[in-house]
Amino acid sequence: MNADKNISQRASDLATVMNEKSWLGFLISFSGNLKSKIQNRRSLGLSVIAFLLVVTNAVAQAQQPKKVPRIGYLSNSDPVTESARAEATRLALRELGYVEGQNIAIEYRYAEGKRDRFPELAAELVHLKVDIIVAAGGTVIVQAAKNATKTIPIVMMGGGLDPVEAGLVESLARPGGNVTGLTLLSTELGGKRLELFKEAVPKLARVAVLYDPANPPSVLEVKEVLPVPARALGLTIQPWEVRAADGFEKVFAALNKQHPDGLYVVAGPVMNANQKRIAGLALKSRLPSVGNRGYVDAGGLMSYGADIADSYRRVAYYVDRILKGAKPADLPVEQPTKFELVINLKTAKQIGLTIPQSVLYRADKVIK
Repeated sequence: MNADKNISQRASDLATVMNEKSWLGFLISFSGNLKSKIQNRRSLGLSVIAFLLVVTNAVAQAQQPKKVPRIGYLSNSDPVTESARAEATRLALRELGYVEGQNIAIEYRYAEGKRDRFPELAAELVHLKVDIIVAAGGTVIVQAAKNATKTIPIVMMGGGLDPVEAGLVESLARPGGNVTGLTLLSTELGGKRLELFKEAVPKLARVAVLYDPANPPSVLEVKEVLPVPARALGLTIQPWEVRAADGFEKVFAALNKQHPDGLYVVAGPVMNANQKRIAGLALKSRLPSVGNRGYVDAGGLMSYGADIADSYRRVAYYVDRILKGAKPADLPVEQPTKFELVINLKTAKQIGLTIPQSVLYRADKVIK
C-alpha cells in the first residue's frame, strides 16, 4: 500500500512539474512571439517611414524646376544686322534639342559698332553668371569677353586676326584657357576678294579701301594683306579711314573727288554696323563695291568669304559640347570649309554694270 502511494505521489509531482514547464514554455514562447511581433511591427514602421521619405524627396526633386542653361550672346553689331546669323545658331541649337525659352535661355547684348561698349556688355553677361558666352564679331570683341572672365567658356565667332597670333588661344588644335570656336579667315581672304572684284569689274584700276584704323584686323588687312595681290593685279589701293558712324558722308564726299573705280569695304565693328549706309552711299556714287556677306545683303555689289550661315550653325555644336561637360581648352578651333561668292545683280543694274557671265556662273548665290 505504501509503495502504491509513493508511486502515485511521484506521478502527481511529475505531472505538476511537467505542467509547470509546459506553462513556462508557453509563456516563453508567447513572450518570444510577442516580442517578435513588436519587432516586426517596429521594423515595418521604420520601412514605411523610410519609403515615405524617399517618395517625398523624389516628389520634391521632381517639383523643383531644372536649371535652364543661359547663353550670353555678345555681338559687335545691331539686332537687325545680327538677326539672320543668330537665327542660324538658334535653329542649329533646336536640332540638338535646345529650344530657346523652354530648356535654354539666351541673353543678347549688341554693341552696335561701338568698341567702347564691348567691355561693358561683356561684364554684364559675366555678372548675369551665364554658362557660356558666344562672342560674335571678331578678334576685338572676343578679347573683351576674355578680359571679362577667365572661367566662363567663350565660343568665338567671326573674322579678324589669327586667334593664335592675337593671343586668344594657345593653338588651334589645343586652345587652352576658356576660349574656343571658329575663325572665318576674313583677313586672309583679302587677296582672293580683290581678284574676284577685278574679274567682275574688268576696268577696275583704282580701289578706294574703307576701313577703321582703330580695329587691328582692319589695319592688318589694309597695310599688309591687300598691297601684294593689288600689285599683282595691277590695282592701286587708296585707303580711307572711318572711325565712327558720323564720318561716312564726309569720307564719300572726299573719295568721290578722286574718282576711284571701285570700293573695298574692310569688315569691322563700325563697318558692320553701318552696312546699309555704306551700300547706299556707294550706290549713290555709282561705285561697284565688295565686302562681306552682310554688306552684299545690305545692297553692296558682291562678297566673297566663308559661308556665314554654315559657320554660325557650328556655334551650336560648341555650345552643346560645353553644356555636356567638355572643356573649351580641349575643343579644337575650327576654320571654315565652305566659301561663297555672292553677287547682287539688282545693284549691278542700278549702277549700270554688266557682270561677266564667267563670274556669274561661279557665283554661289545671285541676288536679283
